[in-house]
Amino acid sequence: MDQLVTQIAIMFPDFERWFSAGFIVFARLLGFLRFAPVFNRKEITGLVKLALAFILALIITPLLNPGTPPGDISPLLLLVLNFAAGAIIGYIAQLLIQAIEAGGDMINTQMGLSSAMVMDPSTNSQTSILSRMVTLLGLCIFIQIGGFYWLLSALIRSFEIFPVYAVSIPLEKIINLDYLVTTTSNVLYMGLQIASPILLATLGQDIILGVISKTAPQVNVFQLSFLFKPVLGAAIMIWILPMLVEVISEFFLSFSKIY
Repeated sequence: MDQLVTQIAIMFPDFERWFSAGFIVFARLLGFLRFAPVFNRKEITGLVKLALAFILALIITPLLNPGTPPGDISPLLLLVLNFAAGAIIGYIAQLLIQAIEAGGDMINTQMGLSSAMVMDPSTNSQTSILSRMVTLLGLCIFIQIGGFYWLLSALIRSFEIFPVYAVSIPLEKIINLDYLVTTTSNVLYMGLQIASPILLATLGQDIILGVISKTAPQVNVFQLSFLFKPVLGAAIMIWILPMLVEVISEFFLSFSKIY
């Protein structure tokens, strides 16, 4: 194998330069695809992710015009740093999807459907049905408004900030700490914003049932709540669905500049 690479390097003088750079770009793409929204789902098999990373590496590497690989730097260190850089970009984007998923969990809990948990093969964990539905809705909106373009633009721009053969990740340039704090804090804020209609409606229902319980103690209010909460929550979800789509779209668009 070594003789084959040596012969190819003799026939094509730039082969070593392009091969080294392409392999490092491939590592950054693997880190990116491991954590980026949509790409990180287990419905997309590992073979498809590897093929996509390989194709993107073939497209991106010629655009970078890489120089000669430094001989005094460990290739393993370059691979690890580039994988970490790609993972950081993908994880920041995934935080936006986590905010939508938090809203679905709040709705599910407030409607009294916490016991109706299913196994999610994409995360290997128990998850609620409404949380899955809201998350998939958020992913569809993310794709529809150009989320793929934002992610790929951020990935390509990362090579300008953190070159292929760099040995230190400039976190202050890759990550804007103000945006990072805002994004992480918005997981709770956006979840409450999505779930607020259900929260207010079920709170009003609890107050009404509490009044009934005091005025007519013979009525089993506890069992009635198990019937009314899911029905009321489902009705409100259908009613606010168009507004929910608009709120999620505005949330994604407000953070599009971080890409």
